[in-house]
Amino acid sequence: MLFDLDGTLVDSSPGIWASVRAAAEALGLPRPTPEQLRGMVGPPLQDGFALVLGVPPDDVPRAVAAYRAHYSGGALLDATVYPGVPELLAALAGAGATLAVATSKPEPFAVRLLAHVGLLPSFASVHGATFDGAVRHKDQVVAAALAAHADGVRPVLVGDRAHDVLGAAAHGLPCIGAGWGPALPGELADAGAALVAATPRDVLTALKPG
Repeated sequence: MLFDLDGTLVDSSPGIWASVRAAAEALGLPRPTPEQLRGMVGPPLQDGFALVLGVPPDDVPRAVAAYRAHYSGGALLDATVYPGVPELLAALAGAGATLAVATSKPEPFAVRLLAHVGLLPSFASVHGATFDGAVRHKDQVVAAALAAHADGVRPVLVGDRAHDVLGAAAHGLPCIGAGWGPALPGELADAGAALVAATPRDVLTALKPG
């Protein structure tokens, strides 16, 4: 089983939003709207600044640097585990599933966050973006996870945004939508999610045979 991180395992929006605001202020941009802030949770950071906030391509590296300076300074840890997630992970592990994380967050940030909230021991591996942006899209991190567990069965990805669904589909994998995350109504179904689970408990129900 593969899991996205932000918006799926943890609600990391407070730290992400604070860092986006800090980056916007550093670049002299207008204060991001609530809709823009929501849109920044999940997609690769570079894409978020370019597509959600409309930062010109030449200024995206500065925006990313300002964001990461604020985020790594402590905002990274302003996150909480969604209710029911620890129980879901424990039940899957108890059933013999191998669990891995595939996230567009830089891998060192992902490991630090998972350790902080106590979820890191649940996962056999963590796969994330590189700081240089060469690896940042969901299909790339899913590919890394599949390569690390090449002898396993073809997994299901659990994710909260359309790009999770599309990243899984690029490898022929189904995606269960994390309906408890920040996705807009209909976003996950429209992207082709196999189903949308309202709660982590519903993921278990969906995976049961029959």
